[in-house]
Amino acid sequence: MEIPTQLRCLFAGAVEQQDGTYLIKIPEREIDRGELQQGDTYRVAVLGAATTDDAAETPTDSQREQTPSTPPVGEGEQRTVEIEDIGDQGDGITRVERGFVVIVPDTERGERVTVEITDVTENVAFAEITERENHD
Repeated sequence: MEIPTQLRCLFAGAVEQQDGTYLIKIPEREIDRGELQQGDTYRVAVLGAATTDDAAETPTDSQREQTPSTPPVGEGEQRTVEIEDIGDQGDGITRVERGFVVIVPDTERGERVTVEITDVTENVAFAEITERENHD
């Protein structure tokens, strides 16, 4: 999956209806100050929460109980993933349920690895490689 350089933030949030419009609140911590300007036009992608049919792997019981704003991974959890892209800092990027981003250092695009989640925030997780699959 290609990540456009224009991407300003990626987070999960609720849509609210107010006065005949729908609102998506972007937490201030998600925006680098000065990046967004009131009155400018921005593209927004709205993705529904993944169902068990959409998920690449069968979710655990704890994942089924999570709300859309709860990260779909937990510290210590292991996943086998494919690295989709390389970020600006050179780390691998993959996505799991609901498009949740997991950063994996020392990987290459297209590489398939088993990782252990080491740190989870509201909108991104970090993982370390536990096993590499052979790839050409």
